[in-house]
Amino acid sequence: MADPLLELRHLRKAYGALVVTDDVSLSVQPGELHAIIGPNGAGKTTLIHQISGTLSSDSGSILFAGEDVTALSMPQRVRRGLARSFQITSILPGFSALENVALAVQARAGSSFRFFGNAAQEKALNEPAMECLSEVGLGARAHIPAGLLSHGEKRQLELAIGLATQPKLLLLDEPLAGTGHDESQRVVETLRRLKSRLTIVLIEHDMDAVFSLADRVSVLVYGRVIATDTPERIRAHPEVRAAYLGEEETV
Repeated sequence: MADPLLELRHLRKAYGALVVTDDVSLSVQPGELHAIIGPNGAGKTTLIHQISGTLSSDSGSILFAGEDVTALSMPQRVRRGLARSFQITSILPGFSALENVALAVQARAGSSFRFFGNAAQEKALNEPAMECLSEVGLGARAHIPAGLLSHGEKRQLELAIGLATQPKLLLLDEPLAGTGHDESQRVVETLRRLKSRLTIVLIEHDMDAVFSLADRVSVLVYGRVIATDTPERIRAHPEVRAAYLGEEETV
């Protein structure tokens, strides 16, 4: 087996007496779509914050592509190929879809945002930005102000922004949240295409999407990983069913 692209070792984050992530250890293989599931309040988003560098850990370590990145900032991790999208959309509504992605291309190149007005006309930014939009199915919507896109299109735009950073690994925090059935299917199909060439860590409440997309699934309950296995084995895992899936399937 290849060395893990991402390895978490005994991560912990607490706020006073409230322990949010508790001794979390897991590994993500190159080319894998690894889903992290669990009930509300399990610590999933906090864990993504720790991996991406938006939140420091109290203890433990994070290895990415063999390098200890625990002490690195989020921009430093992005430059190494570790990118994320957010549970709540983080686009610039007054800019077009193309301009939003071009900003990410520009940031990846190390340029300052204050030069965006002139740089947005450059092929070096627009061409890769258009490629990313086409990849997620938004090529025809490139010049629409991002604020006028549907909710599902905004989630697709976030994926394009993530792709523009040229990631080795993409962290996705509930990309299907708030989407309707048709929009959800479009996002799922986009993820299905992306998983053939990217490593993805996915947090998602839509179990149908998780079990159809994931190569492996880790289950987080009360801040601890209680199981990591294939979707089929996770679905049948008695502890997982008792803690989470049994409850979800009866709703």
